[in-house]
Amino acid sequence: MEAYIGYIRVSTVKQGETGVSLQAQREAIEAYAKRHDLSIKDWFEETETAAKTGRPIFTQMIRLLKAGKAEGVIMHKIDRSARNLRDWASLGDLIDQGVGVHFANESVDLQSRGGRLSADIQAVVAADYIRNLKEEAKKGFYGRLKQGILPLAAPLGYRDMGGGKPKEPHPVMAPLVRKAFELYATGTYNLERLENEMFLLGLRNRKGGKVTIKRFSYMLNNPFYIGLIRLKGTGEVFQGAHQPLISKSMFDRVKAVLRGKVNARTQRHDFLFRRLIKCKHCFYSLVGEPHKGHIYYRCQTKSCQTTCFREETIEGKMLELLSKLEFSEDERLYLQSRIPQLQSQWKAERETQTTAIELNLRNLQDRLNRLTDAYIDRLIEREVFEGRKAGLLMEEKALQEKHEQLTSETQSGLHGLLEFLELAGSAYSRYRDGFSEEKRDLVKILTLNLTADGKNIEIAMKSPLQDIANRFAETKCAPQRRIPRTWDQLLAHVMEQYAINKDIYLDKHMAA
Repeated sequence: MEAYIGYIRVSTVKQGETGVSLQAQREAIEAYAKRHDLSIKDWFEETETAAKTGRPIFTQMIRLLKAGKAEGVIMHKIDRSARNLRDWASLGDLIDQGVGVHFANESVDLQSRGGRLSADIQAVVAADYIRNLKEEAKKGFYGRLKQGILPLAAPLGYRDMGGGKPKEPHPVMAPLVRKAFELYATGTYNLERLENEMFLLGLRNRKGGKVTIKRFSYMLNNPFYIGLIRLKGTGEVFQGAHQPLISKSMFDRVKAVLRGKVNARTQRHDFLFRRLIKCKHCFYSLVGEPHKGHIYYRCQTKSCQTTCFREETIEGKMLELLSKLEFSEDERLYLQSRIPQLQSQWKAERETQTTAIELNLRNLQDRLNRLTDAYIDRLIEREVFEGRKAGLLMEEKALQEKHEQLTSETQSGLHGLLEFLELAGSAYSRYRDGFSEEKRDLVKILTLNLTADGKNIEIAMKSPLQDIANRFAETKCAPQRRIPRTWDQLLAHVMEQYAINKDIYLDKHMAA
């Protein structure tokens, strides 16, 4: 009896369970071999699609047949052997060399011209079937993307809700993913430290294991978490229908840290003014050092003439500056009577800004439509189209967040302004009585920069805090007043600057 090889294949494990199983193929081949007085010396079993070349088991089998290790091969059907024309050509070469190639479920004589033609046609039909299947799958894939649905496994922090439904935040992992973004955005965590910290907090991958540095890097760069879907292979970006986990501003902050625009390193010492004071000459941060029970800050550049500063001296200057923000009793009464009158003005300004954003959103949509038309008309290349489209979608996401912010603060805007004024008025006492980290928060929220110049420390506060601190400054034309005649203008300026910078002033630590 001639010794043959038996080859059986399914594309996936699931297909083997629900379709023509490996065992069913084996039984059909054994029956065929028995009928034709052939013996099976070896079995080659593979779980791999035949649409692509490079199947390892198939390649090994072809190599053995070419080396004459067996008389031939028996397979279940033509489409079990090859669904691409290159692998079919490899089988054709074997047939031409006199190697026996048989199909248990198809009666074709590969030694005759007609039988060979019939087999070639079936192989071409099988290859075309795969091409058509891929085309239809691609249509369905992009159809889901245009609906804002990711037709792939849910990223870390989300869960799959079934076919045709957007991903939903995971009740346990979503808050932890959001926490990972927040921690990394501080600039004090590198990926290794973030990996260990989030593992201790309970963040796990799908298998219940530790989330790796590589996965964190991918996650922190993935715009899915702000509501956009980006295909890794092509770079295409689509508007998602799922709920974002973080804001675009948070995502931008994280990207800045990843790109090295913000230092992300751990601190060895918890000094109050660490990395907050810069030398005016070399622009490096002053370094804190403990010495004889005190903390001193010095410049890193030996050639600079900047002297050392004792921490208590810097704190004294800070308290002196913050004391100018305190409101007198007359000022508090004035503010209480004046702010309610500005409610209508506040609402009108919010409505004006909202209308402007809505107009910008409509213009953005028009630009997206024109860009798509230009791509369809082949006026621009695909790479240019995808790059501009991604930029417009990012811009749209930022405007949408601003619109939602303005809409939600229509009722709470005045309350937020009052909180800001309360923060300014109580800054002195909060700094004086606060712990070290609370003092650091206040310094970062209220000051624009701290610079060392020779023997002097210069502290500049953010606008409009500087205007509030200088409200009693004497001029050549008017004497000093308890409530300056320009308070209305100053209050209007405070409102305008607060609306622009409220996220900076009302820091979440201070709001708590």
